[in-house]
Amino acid sequence: MLNVKLKADPSVQPIVYVIDDDRQVRESLLDLFMVTNKRASAYASGAEFLESADTGAPGCVVMDLHMPGETGLDVQSRLISQGIKMPVIFLTGRADVPSSVTALKAGATDFITKPFRNQDLLDAVDNAIMLDSERRRADEEHDQLRTLVDTLTPREMEVMSAVVSGLMNKQIAYQLGICEMTVKLHRMSVMRKMDSRSLADLVRKAERLRAK
Repeated sequence: MLNVKLKADPSVQPIVYVIDDDRQVRESLLDLFMVTNKRASAYASGAEFLESADTGAPGCVVMDLHMPGETGLDVQSRLISQGIKMPVIFLTGRADVPSSVTALKAGATDFITKPFRNQDLLDAVDNAIMLDSERRRADEEHDQLRTLVDTLTPREMEVMSAVVSGLMNKQIAYQLGICEMTVKLHRMSVMRKMDSRSLADLVRKAERLRAK
């Protein structure tokens, strides 16, 4: 395995994972990423990558499509099956429309045909890293909201669901078979536990939870 480690905090600097069976290609890409101040690691196969890389780290994968044995599409499928959400950029030496469609439908962020301009690849990598960062922020926000929701009692969950659906306190009381004052108390508790200062904020949080 070839590695390039720049002087940066590995816990915050994204990593570009290069997967290609051609050693010259791996070395060339590592040189490109090194001179552009990107942290990178290279692997000769998908199996080597999955066995030794920190797939939970921020970053993206730059991978050859037509590798012997396990192809790039095979590796992409394994990443998906293992719940690894890292963006994938495919490189290929020949135009392959069916494969590109399959790769993009499976979540690849880009499909670049060799030979390519270095800047085109760097732009694709920057875009993939940005998407990965946005996804990680969304996942973190969802986890935080899930933690808040888990503090609600079953009755408070019912009240919150009714509130965000637009029902008034009187309607909620009738629907749940409780008095309106009890609804108000539950509603206050929901707002406090969900750290929401307004109904609009509570609705936004409920929507984000449903979007996952």
